[in-house]
This record gives sequence, structure tokens and C-alpha cells, in this order.
Amino acid sequence: MKVIVAMSGASGAIIGIRLLEVLGKNAVLIASKNAKDIIEYETSYSYEALADVPSKVYDNNNLSAEIASGTSKFDAVVIAPCSTSTLSKIACGIGDNLITRVASVALKERRKLIIVPRETPLSPVVLKRMYELSLMGAVIMPPVPAFYLKPKSVDEIVNYLVGKIMDHLGLEHSLYEPYTE
Repeated sequence: MKVIVAMSGASGAIIGIRLLEVLGKNAVLIASKNAKDIIEYETSYSYEALADVPSKVYDNNNLSAEIASGTSKFDAVVIAPCSTSTLSKIACGIGDNLITRVASVALKERRKLIIVPRETPLSPVVLKRMYELSLMGAVIMPPVPAFYLKPKSVDEIVNYLVGKIMDHLGLEHSLYEPYTE
């Protein structure tokens, strides 16, 4: 499975980083300039080192990249984390950078699009855009921890969130133990 992992300028960079680690060479990466800054600010990772994990890295300004076309073969796009600006642009059909363009391609080609918005509280405008994207077929997956799993660390919370993404991609993982009675 070829998964485009896009990281836009929202807090929660570790979610996208962990997803890249799990997917490895099955992933390609697009990161906005703000995402690159947030990776450095929030985590101990450098963007340069992270860029070695996926099979390919694309510049967010490269609207000529092959993945900007519906003829490109990819299975899914996961935007994690996703800023509310990026989410709103996608909902309105604005493809002004590679992240928003590949999301538009995923929607028009009926490919899986998973959006992990990292914002709270949510304004009525953003809630409306989330609703519209959901109607278009996107999966809206706010990074909400499962407290019934009794996480003991941020890593356990992140693994749960990435595990939920993997579940929606239809990929097996052992990132968390499923709920049992």
C-alpha cells in the first residue's frame, strides 16, 4: 500500500512522525514549511533525519509532482497533523499547495483520505468544513485518546492514535491492545 503522509502546520507533529515510522518505505512525505518548524520545536526529531524514513519526499510547493495528478497510483492520503486552514482549503476545493492538491485528488478519485485535525475548541466554521469533508468521503479523526486503555505515557497515546489510522487504512499493527470486557 502506498500512503501519502502529509504534515501541515498544526501541533501534534509526533502523530505524523510515528505514522511514518510505522509505514516506513510504504509512505511518501509532504510537509509544509510550518510543519517542518513544528517538528523541530515539538520533538527531538529533525526534518532532515525524518526525510530518510519514507520512500520519497515531496516539496509542498511542487504542484508539478506526479502525485498531484489523478493518474498517479497511491492508495491513501493521511494528513496528520492537519491545520484548520488546510482542512478548510480542502473542503472548499482550494489546491494551492501539494498537500491540498493530493487531498483533492484523493477525493475526486474516491481514494481514502484521513484528516487528523489538531485544534481545540472547534469553531462553527471548522465544524461545518469537517462535516462537509465527511460527506465527501473523508475520515475525520481528531487525535482523541482512549482513556479506557489507561495510557501511561504520551507514547502510548500516540501509538493508539496511529493504530486507529492504521485500522482505517486496513493495515495490521500491534500499536495498542483492542478493548475487551
